[in-house]
Amino acid sequence: MFRTAVLALVAAATTAQAALPMLYEEAYAREEERRIYQAPIAGIYNSPWYDYRINVTEAQKELSTDLRGADDIEDRRDAWEEYGTELAKERKHYAKTMAKEGYREGRVYVGE
Repeated sequence: MFRTAVLALVAAATTAQAALPMLYEEAYAREEERRIYQAPIAGIYNSPWYDYRINVTEAQKELSTDLRGADDIEDRRDAWEEYGTELAKERKHYAKTMAKEGYREGRVYVGE
């Protein structure tokens, strides 16, 4: 009886955790993830491109580590916020570096 009750509580806690709404910080980070460059600007594979990819991978690993060590909601918020901020910073730095070298980020505008 006791074992069944404990298992039920564990299952309820797991379900409650999965049912939590997405944090604002996580939503922001997920949006930044969608903006990660999948190919180099102007097709130029150079050291800024490889530095960018390494920094993105490093940020992803750090997020994983931070979330594993998170004890409460504030730790999770901090981890997601740091991750999203790092992705945005790296993307902007890479685009700025490439612009200085004469390669602009391609953009398409639709509409009037």
